[in-house]
Amino acid sequence: MNRNEKTIKVQNLELILKDTFLNNKVILSIREKIGSILCLAFALTLFNCGSSTTATTQNTTATTTTTTVEAKDKDISDNLDLEAVASVFGESKDLEDFEKRLNNPETKISNLDLNEDGKVDYLRVVSSDQGDDKVVTIQSVLAKDKFQDVATIDVKKENTSVQVIGNSSIYGPNYYIYPVYGVNPLIMDWFWGPYYSPWISPFYWGYYPPYFRPWGPFSPFAYHNNIIIHVNTKNVYHHTNFDHHHGNMNNNHNKNDHFSNSAKQTFQQRNPGNYNKHSLDLNRGGTFTRSNFGGGFHGGGGFRR
Repeated sequence: MNRNEKTIKVQNLELILKDTFLNNKVILSIREKIGSILCLAFALTLFNCGSSTTATTQNTTATTTTTTVEAKDKDISDNLDLEAVASVFGESKDLEDFEKRLNNPETKISNLDLNEDGKVDYLRVVSSDQGDDKVVTIQSVLAKDKFQDVATIDVKKENTSVQVIGNSSIYGPNYYIYPVYGVNPLIMDWFWGPYYSPWISPFYWGYYPPYFRPWGPFSPFAYHNNIIIHVNTKNVYHHTNFDHHHGNMNNNHNKNDHFSNSAKQTFQQRNPGNYNKHSLDLNRGGTFTRSNFGGGFHGGGGFRR
């Protein structure tokens, strides 16, 4: 091999080494860029995870707060909707049928558990006859020979007028609902028909009709979400503190009131600053807004319908 050939081979080897060095440099550069991209993606993933955890914690806190507010606002009076009682009364053919509808385990009109035994109380119905005026009393059965008046329905033959009065220990004083029925109730024809006779429920503590299967009470909010479908919206329900029947009806039924020796359980003791259920609903404001049935409900407040 001559001198010129050796020189050419050396030059070629230098070119090859130079190309290899450049290629390796490019590869290293690419690897560095890929490594940077992966690091950035990993950092973003950690950031997103942290954000999700924070959001979840905030949502959990909000849910807990809502539950606490609901628990503070409930009252015994929230467990029997007297609009629902008035609605069922207008759909009954007689008082026996009315009592059955009040205690139907399928519809669950009542949510009262006054004796706090974990079961909704049986509601018995008794009536008295005062000629053209009828008095219907609804009582919770709490123990042997122990009842609690829950509400009274006064019925006048004149103008087929009905007023539902909440017991003052449960609803506060002067809590009246005047239903105006879209269709004349069948029970009105029974009251002043040939088959009427005063009704006194034959049922008592430990002796109930076969259809009655006690159920556990719901939260008041869940109860009112259930009861909405059982209030006839073709009727109008006027709420007021004024007695349109002028207090001329008396209830002389024997009873052993649950609240008679429980001053701490009066409505005003449970709800300081509120006169009765009507004012309690008003003071609840927009938190538990009740719908206005055809403009008939005056006052607002209460649980959402």
